[in-house]
Amino acid sequence: MKIIGISGSPKPGGNNDQLVEKMLGIAKDRGFEIDNILISDSEIAPCTACGVCGKGEKCPIDDDMQPVYDKLLDADGIVVSSPVYFGTMTAQLKALCDRSVLLRRQGFKLSNKVGAAMAIGGSRNGGQEKTIQSVHEWMHIHGMVVVGDGGHFGGILRKPAAEDDEGMKTAEDTINKMCDVLELMK
Repeated sequence: MKIIGISGSPKPGGNNDQLVEKMLGIAKDRGFEIDNILISDSEIAPCTACGVCGKGEKCPIDDDMQPVYDKLLDADGIVVSSPVYFGTMTAQLKALCDRSVLLRRQGFKLSNKVGAAMAIGGSRNGGQEKTIQSVHEWMHIHGMVVVGDGGHFGGILRKPAAEDDEGMKTAEDTINKMCDVLELMK
């Protein structure tokens, strides 16, 4: 089984890239195949609502989204981490979410994949729950099975994330919950 980690940060090597790498390491140690999607390495334009994908055709926007579609389709689990930008996910991650409508319109291809979310804010109560809620809404619209950290919404961290022991525990619990659910679904 395969887990994809998506870092929604446009900043290369930042808190979210590092968090996704660490969480995927936990999944790998548990026997899962892993891969990632780093927004910082991708050029993904916003959706223009042209409707072409609703006709079963390929998205006409020529950018880095096609490899993202392939990775999302290949995954059994998708864990998303975003920094909090003005109370929610980054615009770059939102563009990926919006463009994924192709997978919904062409047969709900993300349905029943396991999804989880994490967010990193500037303070303990810096908008992480709202950011996670936004990611969860994307997952629910696709028909995904959404998990949290076992008692809450998911990984809630403050920056610098590597120094946030309490937040890191919620992230570790989230990835472990995802692994547990995927193992139950085998």
